[in-house]
Amino acid sequence: MAYDSKDLTEMSNAVRADALRAILSAQSGHVGIVLGAANIITTIYANFIQPGLDRFVLSAGHGSAMLYSILKLSGHNIERLDKFRKIGGLPGHPEYGIHGVSATTGPLGQGVANAVGMALAEKIKGGAGRVYCLCGDGDLSEGIAQEAIAFAGRYKLNNLVLLWDNNGLTIDGVAQTDLDVLSRMRAAGWTVAESSGDDFDTLNRILRGAPRARLPLFISVKTNLGNGSSMANMAGVHGYGLPDGELSDLIKKYSGKRGYDLWREFADTHIWPAEEEKETIHIPDINWMPDSAHISTRELSGLYLDVLLKNGVNLICGSADLGHSTNIRTASAVDIAPGNFVGNYINYGVREHAMAGIMNGMAASGVRVVGSTFLVFSDYMRGAMRMSAMSGLPVIYVLTHDSITVGEDGPTHQPIEHLPSLRLIPNMNVFRPCNGIEVEYAWRCALSDNNRPTCIILSRQKFDMIPTPSGTDVRRGAYIIRKTARAHVRATIIATGAEVSLAIAVAEKLGSTVQVVSMPSVADFRAQDAQYKATILRGTVFAIEASSPTPWFEFADAVVGINEFGISGPGADVYRHCGFDADAIARDIELKIK
Repeated sequence: MAYDSKDLTEMSNAVRADALRAILSAQSGHVGIVLGAANIITTIYANFIQPGLDRFVLSAGHGSAMLYSILKLSGHNIERLDKFRKIGGLPGHPEYGIHGVSATTGPLGQGVANAVGMALAEKIKGGAGRVYCLCGDGDLSEGIAQEAIAFAGRYKLNNLVLLWDNNGLTIDGVAQTDLDVLSRMRAAGWTVAESSGDDFDTLNRILRGAPRARLPLFISVKTNLGNGSSMANMAGVHGYGLPDGELSDLIKKYSGKRGYDLWREFADTHIWPAEEEKETIHIPDINWMPDSAHISTRELSGLYLDVLLKNGVNLICGSADLGHSTNIRTASAVDIAPGNFVGNYINYGVREHAMAGIMNGMAASGVRVVGSTFLVFSDYMRGAMRMSAMSGLPVIYVLTHDSITVGEDGPTHQPIEHLPSLRLIPNMNVFRPCNGIEVEYAWRCALSDNNRPTCIILSRQKFDMIPTPSGTDVRRGAYIIRKTARAHVRATIIATGAEVSLAIAVAEKLGSTVQVVSMPSVADFRAQDAQYKATILRGTVFAIEASSPTPWFEFADAVVGINEFGISGPGADVYRHCGFDADAIARDIELKIK
């Protein structure tokens, strides 16, 4: 049934009352959005969300109490509201995995990009579902939101509805949004509509027309922050800005029996399914290895990915305008385009942050996604990558041009701190392979892991491929790639990626008692037992990697790395200039061996 304005008023008041109870119990939370925007979220849930088909994203994640309130009232299986913002209870901002929460939001703008990804996933899957997203002034001020909005307009995602809680305020006062938000949205390729937050009839009419839209729909809903309170339309009501006595009075005011009765009636007629199971991918065993022993790992990755796609592995790949450079755009690529979503490749444009946020939304919708750019540009999308890891989404990031050997483009394009910083993100596996076996291992791990994202770090430059010894269990994350000729091991050199061949050259100069370890995955090696680690790390331990050295002291006694920005010049010259020279390293190690 469709609820009328009178019903929706009562139902919205119940949402407010329960949300305010949660905030009062926590002595923490955001009051302003609850009082101002409850009408919007109530209208969406009561009259438009179809269980198991449509999705709702609260990009303004500070309104979590309002979201939890309506989820509880509408029949979702979530924790009690009196455990809001308490250990073991409902978190301060929405987190993916809570029943009915479609995306982890809170960092503003992320939810807008997630919603775009969900709408895109629905188009790719050929479904009929719609995605509703509620955002605020802060969301629309963030770059990721504007990147995602532009993308959605270009791709004509007419199954997407973005509602703007337009109250004109943020924490520090007047919202610093565009002077003309509606013109920007029209220019970005959206249909624009306007309503007042207390005009249920107009909002219902606009939303009823959404299925007929040719473009994504943006609705400006004019609201009053902290509506009905003593601090209405004041920035201070954004957070926990009202005294406890006034909160208690508002709870009593909004706790009408009729509203709760209507929600019970609603919950009895709506069955909310559990989140979709993440697809398990069958990875074929294929003889794909190229003959060349001097090749870049980005080329190896592209060759293996092409074989996967040709053998029916269902992946949606894409890049932020660097598909050919990262080798993510293979011969098997079929473009997904506006109005034609049958394909396997997306050009996100120069929008790294939005690409990652959109992929999170797609992954949450059950689509397996791969996105690529240069490693140095991972800085642009780090916020969304962190959300991938926090949400346990199996997004694959292919990051190429992995070191100072990028060369002539200079220090702006030469990553230094990026590799260790990605390894520091909890629940993110990071691979830096040195040969075809390790490239395949990285891809296989990424595709078989349903509960964490993966970064595959690849070289631009060609280098000598050191073969992995037969019978080696690469899945342990590290292994001996160059054994000693004697039982006694004076030193171990750990290396990753292109530095493995350099480490071999160094070991050859130091003699037969120095072994070399390739460590393509620090996380996988860290998970091994002490006995295995002891067999790998013997003698004086050195690490060589063309990145910031500090994290390597977890395993090594000394490290050859780089603590400064690079320099412009031919890649091989830059490499040597920055200290990655076999003769110099061998001399230095010889002095340090105990």
